[in-house]
Amino acid sequence: MPGLSTTDHRASPPRIDMPRDYNAAHDLIERNLLAGRSGKTAYIDDKGRYTYGELAERVNRCANAMISLGLESEQRVLLCILDTIDFPTAFLGSIKAGIVPIAANTLLTTADYEYMLRDSRAHALIVSAPLLSVFAPLLGRLPHLKHVIVSGTADEEGFVGHESFSKLLAHAGTGFAPAATTCDDVCFWLYSSGSTGAPKGTVHMHSSLISTAELYAWPILGIREDDVVFSAAKLFFAYGLGNGLTFPLSVGATTVLMAERPTPPAVFARLKKHQPTIFYGVPTLFAALLASPDLPQRDELRLRRCTSAGEALPADIGKRWTDHFGVEILDGLGSTEMLHIFLSNRAGNVHYGTSGTPVPGYELRILGDDGHPVAQGQVGELQISGPTSALAYWNNREKSRDTFQGPWTRSGDKYSVDGEGFFIYAGRTDDMLKVSGIYVSPVEVESALITHPSVLEAAVIGKKDDEELIKPVAYVVLKAGHAPSDALADELRKHVKSRLAPYKYPRWIEFIDELPKTATGKIQRFKLRQRAP
Repeated sequence: MPGLSTTDHRASPPRIDMPRDYNAAHDLIERNLLAGRSGKTAYIDDKGRYTYGELAERVNRCANAMISLGLESEQRVLLCILDTIDFPTAFLGSIKAGIVPIAANTLLTTADYEYMLRDSRAHALIVSAPLLSVFAPLLGRLPHLKHVIVSGTADEEGFVGHESFSKLLAHAGTGFAPAATTCDDVCFWLYSSGSTGAPKGTVHMHSSLISTAELYAWPILGIREDDVVFSAAKLFFAYGLGNGLTFPLSVGATTVLMAERPTPPAVFARLKKHQPTIFYGVPTLFAALLASPDLPQRDELRLRRCTSAGEALPADIGKRWTDHFGVEILDGLGSTEMLHIFLSNRAGNVHYGTSGTPVPGYELRILGDDGHPVAQGQVGELQISGPTSALAYWNNREKSRDTFQGPWTRSGDKYSVDGEGFFIYAGRTDDMLKVSGIYVSPVEVESALITHPSVLEAAVIGKKDDEELIKPVAYVVLKAGHAPSDALADELRKHVKSRLAPYKYPRWIEFIDELPKTATGKIQRFKLRQRAP
């Protein structure tokens, strides 16, 4: 029987005791049953509540169902499931059976899913009923895909010819001995969000899930058994997977799931109804919530901790959130490749405008173009060494070798470190601008723009002027009640000049209705570069 992990936080860095025979799903479920939490609520979704005992049974039923369909150890199953109880059921059930789940973004196109299914050679697909139509054109022409399983109401249209997830669970056994996996076995995949182009299948080990909880969630986030957590960031990507699955299950907390997209009304409804104590968001959502006329008052909620990741949190947004709710946002940096946050602010020592300091257990360095460490305050590429690094990108040896270099993982992010040891984000490696021979961080210009009362969001890229020199161009989304005009554009330029070095101001300002983003909330600047004349 696989063992459970333990951690000695007195050691520096923390020492994780990971048994060789280890199954991640068995660990996350069994630790709660052993602690006597069978009757405690594990999940609340849009349709009901589920205890830890019920979750354990559902996971076992799923594992039995996968085996009964003929799926074998290390074969892959693509999960395109909305945030309902079926996601943790399918994800953990597959892992317990030794099958490799691939959590897929639920907001993609038919072409995206075809790429993932062909690239991964997944033998099964579990898909939420409302998303089945997106897959319909693919079915029947993918040679490796043997089973299409639909999560949703059994009599819903579109089930004809497909298997029902609920019926498979109902007919499966309630007991299941975990597959004989090891801590270094392939556990699950995540496809990168594609903020810089085509997604890459990122391969993670069994040991990685619990390690993120033991290194970040317990000592930095401070998650507790009595917490109720709500992540607007979805389970299908790395940030949301930790927030809404690994972290709460690691301590026996209760998780609120929301199937619909995280609009301000939807988020406020869950915050008010379920009164979560921990809320996870992304910068664009925090900005939208603060701009909403329905923003709750401080005494309407009982938040004790908030986090942000996916993109650097502008200082102005963090300060306004804390002023309104009296709760700090722990801004941090994680990645699909490292699975979750490895650089974070701490409660009681938040420096807005920075990503904080390294999470114990991770080592960080910043290298210049010459491959050597940069001086304090200088910008270079951030690299990370830690136990949760992915094994590789599937089917992409060249990119794997470029990103995973021995114990170090290249982040693709530009950073500097200030005199107090706090890391300051400067942009993606391929987003940095060189203006008048000096590097300019798009994030710095964007952060200045959003301090103007008319600006909701902004994204900055480089564009050649008449002399073929690169200058900043800003794409700006205005708040409700403000209209685009030449006069406003001039006002915004002056606003930036008053806050930054003169050469950093945007030479051009284009007002748009919406910024292109990934599902994780990252601005897709490469799409703006394609748009720029």
